[in-house]
Amino acid sequence: MTQMSITCPRCGAECTETYYGPCTACRTELCASLGGDHRVVAQVEYEPKMNVTPNAVALKDD
Repeated sequence: MTQMSITCPRCGAECTETYYGPCTACRTELCASLGGDHRVVAQVEYEPKMNVTPNAVALKDD
């Protein structure tokens, strides 16, 4: 990846970064001030609604 010379949109300093955005110093400061503790979120297994029949057409009586 190529480095490019940009002006940091947050602090206005000239810096060399791979992608456009806050410079490394600003990213470090943002992570320290805004980043919270990481936690694992348990996912609930999908359960279909009970009022829906999976194949209503096949169960239909003529």
